Amino acid sequence: MKGEPYLNILLSKLKDISLSVFPITLLVIILNFTLIPVETGVLIRFILGAILVIIGLGIFLFGAHLGIGPIGNLMGETIAKTNNPLLVGILGFILGFFISVAEPDLQILANEVNIASGGLISNVTILIVVSIGVGIMVAIGLLRIVYEKPLNKLFTIVYFIIFLLGLKAMEEFLAISVDASGATTGAMTTPFILALGYGVSQLKGGKTSEEDSFGLVGLASAGPIFAVMMLNIIKGINNVQGEVEAFVVNTGILGPYIRIFPRFLKESVLTLLPLFILFLIFDKTRFKLNKRSRGIILKGLLYTYIGLTLFLVGVNAGFMEVGRIMGEGLANYHPWLLPIVGFALGMVVVLAEPAVYVLTEQVEEVTAGHIKRKIILMALSIGIAFAVSMSMLRIMIPSLKLWHFLLPGFALGAYLSYRVPPIFVGIAYDSGGVASGPMTATFVLAFAQGAAGAIPTANVMIDGFGVIAMVAMTPIVAIQLLGLIFKRKARKEGNCEHN
Repeated sequence: MKGEPYLNILLSKLKDISLSVFPITLLVIILNFTLIPVETGVLIRFILGAILVIIGLGIFLFGAHLGIGPIGNLMGETIAKTNNPLLVGILGFILGFFISVAEPDLQILANEVNIASGGLISNVTILIVVSIGVGIMVAIGLLRIVYEKPLNKLFTIVYFIIFLLGLKAMEEFLAISVDASGATTGAMTTPFILALGYGVSQLKGGKTSEEDSFGLVGLASAGPIFAVMMLNIIKGINNVQGEVEAFVVNTGILGPYIRIFPRFLKESVLTLLPLFILFLIFDKTRFKLNKRSRGIILKGLLYTYIGLTLFLVGVNAGFMEVGRIMGEGLANYHPWLLPIVGFALGMVVVLAEPAVYVLTEQVEEVTAGHIKRKIILMALSIGIAFAVSMSMLRIMIPSLKLWHFLLPGFALGAYLSYRVPPIFVGIAYDSGGVASGPMTATFVLAFAQGAAGAIPTANVMIDGFGVIAMVAMTPIVAIQLLGLIFKRKARKEGNCEHN
Protein backbone atom coordinates (compact mmCIF):
# COMPACT_ATOMS: atom_id res chain seq x y z
CA MET A 1 0.00 0.00 0.00
CA LYS A 2 2.26 2.75 -1.28
CA GLY A 3 -0.37 5.46 -0.85
CA GLU A 4 -1.21 4.62 2.77
CA PRO A 5 1.62 6.57 4.46
CA TYR A 6 0.73 9.65 2.38
CA LEU A 7 -2.95 9.25 3.28
CA ASN A 8 -2.02 9.07 6.96
CA ILE A 9 0.06 12.25 6.63
CA LEU A 10 -2.83 14.08 4.92
CA LEU A 11 -5.36 12.93 7.53
CA SER A 12 -2.98 13.96 10.32
CA LYS A 13 -2.61 17.46 8.81
CA LEU A 14 -6.38 17.83 8.44
CA LYS A 15 -6.91 16.74 12.05
CA ASP A 16 -4.31 19.22 13.38
CA ILE A 17 -5.75 22.10 11.37
CA SER A 18 -9.34 21.24 12.42
CA LEU A 19 -8.34 21.42 16.09
CA SER A 20 -6.52 24.71 15.40
CA VAL A 21 -9.23 26.54 13.45
CA PHE A 22 -12.02 25.45 15.81
CA PRO A 23 -11.11 27.90 18.66
CA ILE A 24 -11.18 31.01 16.42
CA THR A 25 -14.45 29.83 14.85
CA LEU A 26 -15.96 29.27 18.31
CA LEU A 27 -14.79 32.73 19.45
CA VAL A 28 -16.52 34.41 16.50
CA ILE A 29 -19.75 32.44 17.07
CA ILE A 30 -19.76 33.38 20.79
CA LEU A 31 -19.24 37.08 19.93
CA ASN A 32 -22.03 36.85 17.37
CA PHE A 33 -24.57 35.53 19.90
CA THR A 34 -23.47 37.81 22.76
CA LEU A 35 -21.94 41.16 21.76
CA ILE A 36 -21.69 41.66 17.98
CA PRO A 37 -24.55 40.01 16.08
CA VAL A 38 -23.93 39.81 12.34
CA GLU A 39 -26.24 39.02 9.45
CA THR A 40 -27.08 35.33 9.04
CA GLY A 41 -25.57 35.27 5.54
CA VAL A 42 -22.29 36.74 6.83
CA LEU A 43 -22.08 34.14 9.61
CA ILE A 44 -22.80 31.28 7.19
CA ARG A 45 -20.09 32.62 4.84
CA PHE A 46 -17.68 32.66 7.79
CA ILE A 47 -18.45 29.03 8.69
CA LEU A 48 -18.05 28.00 5.04
CA GLY A 49 -14.77 29.91 5.05
CA ALA A 50 -13.63 28.01 8.16
CA ILE A 51 -14.35 24.69 6.41
CA LEU A 52 -12.40 25.80 3.33
CA VAL A 53 -9.52 27.01 5.52
CA ILE A 54 -9.33 23.58 7.22
CA ILE A 55 -9.40 21.65 3.95
CA GLY A 56 -7.12 24.14 2.18
CA LEU A 57 -4.49 24.31 4.93
CA GLY A 58 -4.49 20.54 5.35
CA ILE A 59 -3.88 19.95 1.64
CA PHE A 60 -1.39 22.85 1.51
CA LEU A 61 0.72 21.47 4.37
CA PHE A 62 0.59 18.00 2.82
CA GLY A 63 1.85 19.51 -0.46
CA ALA A 64 4.55 21.48 1.38
CA HIS A 65 5.69 18.23 3.02
CA LEU A 66 6.02 16.50 -0.38
CA GLY A 67 7.20 19.42 -2.53
CA ILE A 68 8.28 22.73 -1.03
CA GLY A 69 10.39 21.31 1.80
CA PRO A 70 12.39 18.91 -0.42
CA ILE A 71 12.97 21.67 -3.02
CA GLY A 72 14.30 23.98 -0.31
CA ASN A 73 16.61 21.26 1.04
CA LEU A 74 17.92 20.42 -2.44
CA MET A 75 18.55 24.06 -3.30
CA GLY A 76 20.22 24.66 0.05
CA GLU A 77 22.58 21.72 -0.53
CA THR A 78 23.30 22.90 -4.09
CA ILE A 79 24.13 26.42 -2.87
CA ALA A 80 26.41 25.09 -0.13
CA LYS A 81 28.29 22.89 -2.62
CA THR A 82 29.28 25.86 -4.79
CA ASN A 83 31.90 27.07 -2.27
CA ASN A 84 31.71 30.41 -4.10
CA PRO A 85 30.59 33.28 -1.82
CA LEU A 86 29.49 35.44 -4.75
CA LEU A 87 27.37 32.62 -6.18
CA VAL A 88 25.90 31.83 -2.76
CA GLY A 89 24.90 35.49 -2.40
CA ILE A 90 23.42 35.76 -5.91
CA LEU A 91 21.44 32.51 -5.66
CA GLY A 92 20.25 33.45 -2.17
CA PHE A 93 18.99 36.81 -3.44
CA ILE A 94 17.20 35.27 -6.45
CA LEU A 95 15.50 32.57 -4.36
CA GLY A 96 14.55 35.04 -1.61
CA PHE A 97 13.13 37.52 -4.13
CA PHE A 98 11.01 35.04 -6.09
CA ILE A 99 9.64 33.17 -3.08
CA SER A 100 8.67 36.49 -1.47
CA VAL A 101 6.86 37.73 -4.58
CA ALA A 102 4.92 34.45 -4.43
CA GLU A 103 3.90 34.89 -0.77
CA PRO A 104 0.09 35.19 -0.44
CA ASP A 105 0.34 37.06 2.90
CA LEU A 106 2.39 39.80 1.24
CA GLN A 107 -0.11 40.06 -1.62
CA ILE A 108 -2.93 40.51 0.93
CA LEU A 109 -0.98 43.20 2.83
CA ALA A 110 0.01 45.01 -0.41
CA ASN A 111 -3.67 45.18 -1.37
CA GLU A 112 -4.63 46.50 2.08
CA VAL A 113 -1.90 49.19 1.89
CA ASN A 114 -3.04 50.21 -1.59
CA ILE A 115 -6.65 50.59 -0.40
CA ALA A 116 -5.78 52.32 2.89
CA SER A 117 -3.43 54.82 1.15
CA GLY A 118 -6.06 55.71 -1.44
CA GLY A 119 -3.90 54.25 -4.23
CA LEU A 120 -0.85 56.40 -3.37
CA ILE A 121 1.22 53.28 -2.60
CA SER A 122 0.57 50.64 -5.27
CA ASN A 123 0.47 46.86 -4.80
CA VAL A 124 3.35 46.34 -7.22
CA THR A 125 5.58 48.87 -5.44
CA ILE A 126 5.13 47.09 -2.10
CA LEU A 127 5.65 43.63 -3.65
CA ILE A 128 8.89 44.57 -5.46
CA VAL A 129 10.44 46.67 -2.68
CA VAL A 130 9.67 44.12 0.06
CA SER A 131 10.90 41.20 -2.07
CA ILE A 132 14.20 42.99 -2.72
CA GLY A 133 14.63 43.38 1.05
CA VAL A 134 13.92 39.66 1.60
CA GLY A 135 16.33 38.67 -1.19
CA ILE A 136 19.15 40.74 0.34
CA MET A 137 18.66 39.28 3.82
CA VAL A 138 18.37 35.67 2.58
CA ALA A 139 21.69 36.16 0.76
CA ILE A 140 23.30 37.58 3.92
CA GLY A 141 21.77 34.78 6.03
CA LEU A 142 23.15 32.02 3.79
CA LEU A 143 26.60 33.62 3.82
CA ARG A 144 26.39 33.75 7.63
CA ILE A 145 25.78 29.97 7.75
CA VAL A 146 28.64 29.28 5.33
CA TYR A 147 31.09 31.43 7.31
CA GLU A 148 29.68 30.37 10.73
CA LYS A 149 29.14 33.93 12.01
CA PRO A 150 27.21 34.43 15.30
CA LEU A 151 23.51 35.06 14.73
CA ASN A 152 22.98 37.35 17.72
CA LYS A 153 25.64 39.85 16.57
CA LEU A 154 24.18 39.95 13.06
CA PHE A 155 20.67 40.63 14.43
CA THR A 156 22.08 43.40 16.65
CA ILE A 157 23.69 45.12 13.65
CA VAL A 158 20.61 44.71 11.42
CA TYR A 159 18.15 46.09 13.96
CA PHE A 160 20.47 48.96 14.90
CA ILE A 161 20.44 50.01 11.22
CA ILE A 162 16.65 49.66 11.19
CA PHE A 163 16.46 51.85 14.32
CA LEU A 164 18.48 54.61 12.60
CA LEU A 165 16.24 54.44 9.51
CA GLY A 166 13.15 54.51 11.74
CA LEU A 167 14.19 57.96 13.04
CA LYS A 168 13.82 59.31 9.49
CA ALA A 169 10.77 57.40 8.25
CA MET A 170 7.14 58.58 8.58
CA GLU A 171 4.99 56.97 11.27
CA GLU A 172 2.72 55.48 8.58
CA PHE A 173 5.68 53.83 6.88
CA LEU A 174 7.00 52.50 10.19
CA ALA A 175 3.72 50.60 10.65
CA ILE A 176 3.67 49.36 7.04
CA SER A 177 7.33 48.30 7.07
CA VAL A 178 7.12 46.21 10.22
CA ASP A 179 3.81 44.68 9.09
CA ALA A 180 5.46 43.78 5.76
CA SER A 181 8.18 42.08 7.80
CA GLY A 182 5.63 39.72 9.34
CA ALA A 183 3.62 39.24 6.16
CA THR A 184 6.59 38.02 4.09
CA THR A 185 7.23 34.99 6.27
CA GLY A 186 3.96 33.18 5.69
CA ALA A 187 2.57 29.90 4.43
CA MET A 188 4.66 29.83 1.24
CA THR A 189 7.92 31.48 2.28
CA THR A 190 8.50 29.87 5.67
CA PRO A 191 8.66 26.16 4.69
CA PHE A 192 10.94 27.03 1.77
CA ILE A 193 13.35 29.28 3.70
CA LEU A 194 13.44 26.87 6.68
CA ALA A 195 14.34 24.02 4.33
CA LEU A 196 16.87 26.20 2.51
CA GLY A 197 18.69 27.07 5.75
CA TYR A 198 18.47 23.46 6.94
CA GLY A 199 19.96 22.18 3.66
CA VAL A 200 22.92 24.57 3.79
CA SER A 201 23.63 24.00 7.50
CA GLN A 202 23.45 20.19 7.28
CA LEU A 203 25.77 19.97 4.30
CA LYS A 204 28.19 22.41 5.95
CA GLY A 205 28.19 20.24 9.07
CA GLY A 206 30.30 21.22 12.05
CA LYS A 207 29.43 21.79 15.70
CA THR A 208 26.96 24.61 14.99
CA SER A 209 24.91 22.89 12.26
CA GLU A 210 21.93 22.37 14.59
CA GLU A 211 21.95 26.03 15.66
CA ASP A 212 22.41 27.26 12.08
CA SER A 213 19.28 25.39 10.96
CA PHE A 214 17.30 28.29 12.41
CA GLY A 215 17.52 32.07 12.06
CA LEU A 216 17.22 32.46 8.28
CA VAL A 217 13.46 33.17 8.45
CA GLY A 218 14.08 35.78 11.14
CA LEU A 219 16.75 37.47 9.01
CA ALA A 220 14.51 37.35 5.93
CA SER A 221 11.74 39.11 7.87
CA ALA A 222 14.11 42.00 8.74
CA GLY A 223 14.65 42.82 5.04
CA PRO A 224 11.21 44.35 4.36
CA ILE A 225 11.58 46.77 7.30
CA PHE A 226 14.61 48.61 5.96
CA ALA A 227 13.43 48.22 2.34
CA VAL A 228 10.07 49.98 2.95
CA MET A 229 11.72 52.64 5.14
CA MET A 230 14.25 53.30 2.39
CA LEU A 231 11.34 53.66 -0.07
CA ASN A 232 9.86 56.37 2.16
CA ILE A 233 13.18 58.18 2.66
CA ILE A 234 14.27 58.04 -1.00
CA LYS A 235 10.90 58.88 -2.59
CA GLY A 236 9.84 61.30 0.15
CA ILE A 237 6.23 60.08 0.21
CA ASN A 238 4.09 62.00 2.71
CA ASN A 239 0.53 63.10 3.47
CA VAL A 240 -0.83 59.56 3.26
CA GLN A 241 -4.54 59.66 4.12
CA GLY A 242 -6.07 56.54 5.67
CA GLU A 243 -9.22 54.92 4.33
CA VAL A 244 -11.16 51.78 5.21
CA GLU A 245 -12.45 49.36 2.59
CA ALA A 246 -16.18 48.79 2.91
CA PHE A 247 -17.51 45.25 2.51
CA VAL A 248 -20.62 44.67 0.43
CA VAL A 249 -22.55 42.15 2.52
CA ASN A 250 -25.80 41.91 0.52
CA THR A 251 -24.40 39.71 -2.26
CA GLY A 252 -25.92 36.38 -1.28
CA ILE A 253 -24.31 33.66 0.80
CA LEU A 254 -22.20 32.16 -2.00
CA GLY A 255 -21.80 35.38 -4.02
CA PRO A 256 -18.30 36.31 -2.72
CA TYR A 257 -17.05 32.72 -3.16
CA ILE A 258 -18.25 32.52 -6.77
CA ARG A 259 -16.84 35.96 -7.53
CA ILE A 260 -13.31 35.46 -6.18
CA PHE A 261 -12.74 31.75 -6.90
CA PRO A 262 -11.50 32.31 -10.52
CA ARG A 263 -9.23 35.11 -9.29
CA PHE A 264 -7.45 32.90 -6.78
CA LEU A 265 -7.20 29.99 -9.21
CA LYS A 266 -5.15 32.35 -11.37
CA GLU A 267 -3.24 34.04 -8.52
CA SER A 268 -2.22 30.70 -7.01
CA VAL A 269 -0.71 29.68 -10.35
CA LEU A 270 1.28 32.93 -10.45
CA THR A 271 2.27 32.36 -6.81
CA LEU A 272 3.77 28.93 -7.47
CA LEU A 273 5.05 29.49 -11.02
CA PRO A 274 8.45 31.06 -10.06
CA LEU A 275 9.22 28.17 -7.68
CA PHE A 276 8.06 25.61 -10.27
CA ILE A 277 10.31 27.11 -12.97
CA LEU A 278 13.29 27.35 -10.59
CA PHE A 279 12.83 23.69 -9.64
CA LEU A 280 12.76 22.57 -13.29
CA ILE A 281 15.91 24.60 -14.07
CA PHE A 282 17.79 23.32 -11.01
CA ASP A 283 16.65 19.75 -11.62
CA LYS A 284 17.86 19.85 -15.21
CA THR A 285 21.23 21.41 -14.36
CA ARG A 286 21.98 20.32 -10.75
CA PHE A 287 19.59 17.92 -9.00
CA LYS A 288 19.10 15.38 -11.83
CA LEU A 289 16.44 13.53 -9.80
CA ASN A 290 15.08 10.16 -10.86
CA LYS A 291 11.55 9.99 -12.28
CA ARG A 292 9.93 8.86 -9.01
CA SER A 293 11.51 11.59 -6.84
CA ARG A 294 10.71 14.28 -9.41
CA GLY A 295 7.12 12.99 -9.64
CA ILE A 296 6.61 13.18 -5.85
CA ILE A 297 7.84 16.79 -5.74
CA LEU A 298 5.64 17.81 -8.69
CA LYS A 299 2.63 16.15 -7.04
CA GLY A 300 3.51 18.07 -3.88
CA LEU A 301 3.45 21.35 -5.82
CA LEU A 302 0.06 20.41 -7.29
CA TYR A 303 -1.36 19.70 -3.82
CA THR A 304 0.15 22.98 -2.62
CA TYR A 305 -1.63 24.81 -5.45
CA ILE A 306 -5.01 23.22 -4.67
CA GLY A 307 -4.66 23.85 -0.92
CA LEU A 308 -3.47 27.43 -1.37
CA THR A 309 -6.40 28.26 -3.66
CA LEU A 310 -8.99 26.84 -1.25
CA PHE A 311 -7.34 28.55 1.72
CA LEU A 312 -7.21 31.99 0.06
CA VAL A 313 -10.82 31.72 -1.11
CA GLY A 314 -12.01 30.77 2.40
CA VAL A 315 -10.01 33.51 4.08
CA ASN A 316 -11.00 36.30 1.68
CA ALA A 317 -14.67 35.38 1.28
CA GLY A 318 -15.34 34.58 4.94
CA PHE A 319 -12.65 35.46 7.47
CA MET A 320 -11.68 39.05 6.55
CA GLU A 321 -15.28 40.21 6.28
CA VAL A 322 -16.22 38.97 9.76
CA GLY A 323 -12.92 40.20 11.24
CA ARG A 324 -13.55 43.77 10.11
CA ILE A 325 -17.21 43.69 11.20
CA MET A 326 -16.26 42.35 14.66
CA GLY A 327 -13.53 44.99 15.14
CA GLU A 328 -15.83 47.81 14.05
CA GLY A 329 -18.75 46.56 16.17
CA LEU A 330 -16.69 46.24 19.35
CA ALA A 331 -15.12 49.68 18.84
CA ASN A 332 -18.55 51.25 18.34
CA TYR A 333 -20.50 49.58 21.15
CA HIS A 334 -18.04 47.91 23.57
CA PRO A 335 -14.64 49.67 23.11
CA TRP A 336 -13.43 48.68 26.58
CA LEU A 337 -13.66 45.01 25.50
CA LEU A 338 -11.23 45.43 22.59
CA PRO A 339 -8.05 44.51 24.60
CA ILE A 340 -9.83 41.53 26.23
CA VAL A 341 -11.17 40.14 22.96
CA GLY A 342 -7.77 40.93 21.37
CA PHE A 343 -6.07 38.79 24.04
CA ALA A 344 -8.42 35.87 23.39
CA LEU A 345 -7.99 36.29 19.64
CA GLY A 346 -4.19 36.26 19.96
CA MET A 347 -4.32 33.08 22.06
CA VAL A 348 -6.14 31.13 19.34
CA VAL A 349 -5.02 32.71 16.07
CA VAL A 350 -1.44 31.40 16.24
CA LEU A 351 -2.80 27.85 16.40
CA ALA A 352 -4.33 28.35 12.96
CA GLU A 353 -1.08 29.53 11.34
CA PRO A 354 0.22 26.87 8.91
CA ALA A 355 3.86 27.99 9.08
CA VAL A 356 3.85 27.61 12.89
CA TYR A 357 3.28 23.87 12.41
CA VAL A 358 6.16 23.65 9.94
CA LEU A 359 8.54 25.43 12.32
CA THR A 360 7.55 23.59 15.52
CA GLU A 361 7.82 20.21 13.78
CA GLN A 362 11.31 21.12 12.53
CA VAL A 363 12.34 22.32 16.01
CA GLU A 364 11.27 18.99 17.55
CA GLU A 365 12.96 17.04 14.74
CA VAL A 366 16.27 18.94 14.76
CA THR A 367 16.56 18.86 18.58
CA ALA A 368 15.60 15.15 18.67
CA GLY A 369 12.55 15.91 20.80
CA HIS A 370 14.49 17.93 23.41
CA ILE A 371 12.41 21.05 22.67
CA LYS A 372 8.77 19.96 22.47
CA ARG A 373 6.50 21.60 19.90
CA LYS A 374 3.69 21.97 22.51
CA ILE A 375 5.96 24.09 24.71
CA ILE A 376 6.85 26.35 21.77
CA LEU A 377 3.14 26.67 20.87
CA MET A 378 2.25 27.59 24.46
CA ALA A 379 4.92 30.33 24.60
CA LEU A 380 3.81 31.67 21.21
CA SER A 381 0.12 31.75 22.22
CA ILE A 382 0.82 33.76 25.37
CA GLY A 383 3.18 36.16 23.57
CA ILE A 384 0.79 36.80 20.68
CA ALA A 385 -2.19 37.23 23.03
CA PHE A 386 -0.35 40.16 24.63
CA ALA A 387 0.63 41.48 21.19
CA VAL A 388 -2.96 41.73 19.89
CA SER A 389 -4.22 43.07 23.23
CA MET A 390 -1.58 45.84 23.27
CA SER A 391 -2.40 46.66 19.64
CA MET A 392 -6.02 47.28 20.67
CA LEU A 393 -4.85 49.57 23.48
CA ARG A 394 -2.75 51.50 20.94
CA ILE A 395 -5.82 52.00 18.73
CA MET A 396 -7.89 53.22 21.72
CA ILE A 397 -5.27 55.56 23.23
CA PRO A 398 -3.86 58.13 20.72
CA SER A 399 -0.79 58.92 22.86
CA LEU A 400 0.41 55.31 22.63
CA LYS A 401 2.62 54.91 19.56
CA LEU A 402 3.81 51.76 17.81
CA TRP A 403 7.46 52.44 18.61
CA HIS A 404 6.61 52.62 22.34
CA PHE A 405 6.12 48.85 22.13
CA LEU A 406 8.48 47.81 19.33
CA LEU A 407 11.61 49.65 20.48
CA PRO A 408 11.78 48.17 24.03
CA GLY A 409 10.56 44.81 22.68
CA PHE A 410 13.27 44.43 20.05
CA ALA A 411 15.87 45.88 22.48
CA LEU A 412 14.94 43.22 25.06
CA GLY A 413 15.08 40.58 22.31
CA ALA A 414 18.60 41.73 21.36
CA TYR A 415 19.71 41.66 25.03
CA LEU A 416 18.30 38.17 25.61
CA SER A 417 20.08 36.86 22.49
CA TYR A 418 23.36 37.15 24.41
CA ARG A 419 21.96 35.31 27.44
CA VAL A 420 20.27 32.21 25.98
CA PRO A 421 21.59 29.11 24.15
CA PRO A 422 22.26 30.04 20.46
CA ILE A 423 19.63 27.63 19.11
CA PHE A 424 16.90 29.58 20.93
CA VAL A 425 18.01 32.81 19.22
CA GLY A 426 17.34 31.32 15.80
CA ILE A 427 14.06 29.70 16.88
CA ALA A 428 12.89 32.96 18.50
CA TYR A 429 13.46 35.16 15.46
CA ASP A 430 12.04 32.49 13.14
CA SER A 431 8.97 32.25 15.42
CA GLY A 432 8.42 35.99 15.09
CA GLY A 433 8.22 35.52 11.34
CA VAL A 434 6.01 32.44 11.23
CA ALA A 435 3.54 33.61 13.90
CA SER A 436 2.52 36.55 11.72
CA GLY A 437 1.15 34.40 8.90
CA PRO A 438 -2.02 34.27 6.79
CA MET A 439 -4.50 34.23 9.68
CA THR A 440 -2.84 37.30 11.21
CA ALA A 441 -2.51 39.04 7.84
CA THR A 442 -6.23 38.50 7.22
CA PHE A 443 -8.50 38.12 10.26
CA VAL A 444 -6.44 40.02 12.86
CA LEU A 445 -5.41 42.81 10.45
CA ALA A 446 -9.04 43.21 9.33
CA PHE A 447 -10.16 43.23 13.00
CA ALA A 448 -7.63 46.00 13.81
CA GLN A 449 -8.57 48.08 10.77
CA GLY A 450 -12.27 47.75 11.56
CA ALA A 451 -11.60 49.00 15.10
CA ALA A 452 -9.33 51.84 13.89
CA GLY A 453 -11.92 52.95 11.33
CA ALA A 454 -14.65 53.15 14.01
CA ILE A 455 -12.67 55.12 16.63
CA PRO A 456 -12.63 58.86 15.76
CA THR A 457 -9.19 59.53 17.30
CA ALA A 458 -7.50 56.67 15.38
CA ASN A 459 -5.71 56.92 12.01
CA VAL A 460 -6.25 53.85 9.80
CA MET A 461 -2.86 54.18 8.07
CA ILE A 462 -1.05 54.38 11.43
CA ASP A 463 -3.24 52.50 13.91
CA GLY A 464 -4.89 50.07 11.47
CA PHE A 465 -1.46 48.69 10.62
CA GLY A 466 1.21 47.58 13.09
CA VAL A 467 -0.65 44.62 14.60
CA ILE A 468 1.30 42.17 12.41
CA ALA A 469 4.50 43.81 13.67
CA MET A 470 3.43 43.35 17.28
CA VAL A 471 2.65 39.70 16.58
CA ALA A 472 6.09 39.31 15.00
CA MET A 473 7.90 40.99 17.91
CA THR A 474 6.49 39.28 21.02
CA PRO A 475 7.56 35.70 20.09
CA ILE A 476 11.17 36.92 19.90
CA VAL A 477 10.97 37.80 23.58
CA ALA A 478 8.71 34.88 24.62
CA ILE A 479 10.82 32.12 23.04
CA GLN A 480 14.08 33.54 24.41
CA LEU A 481 12.56 33.73 27.89
CA LEU A 482 11.71 30.05 27.36
CA GLY A 483 15.39 29.60 26.42
CA LEU A 484 16.41 31.12 29.76
CA ILE A 485 14.19 28.60 31.56
CA PHE A 486 15.77 25.74 29.60
CA LYS A 487 19.24 27.10 30.37
CA ARG A 488 18.58 27.33 34.12
CA LYS A 489 16.94 23.91 34.15
CA ALA A 490 19.97 22.37 32.39
CA ARG A 491 22.32 24.13 34.81
CA LYS A 492 20.34 22.87 37.81
CA GLU A 493 20.32 19.30 36.48
CA GLY A 494 24.05 19.56 35.82
CA ASN A 495 24.67 20.69 39.42
CA CYS A 496 22.53 17.81 40.74
CA GLU A 497 24.51 15.29 38.71
CA HIS A 498 27.77 16.85 39.86
CA ASN A 499 26.70 16.68 43.51
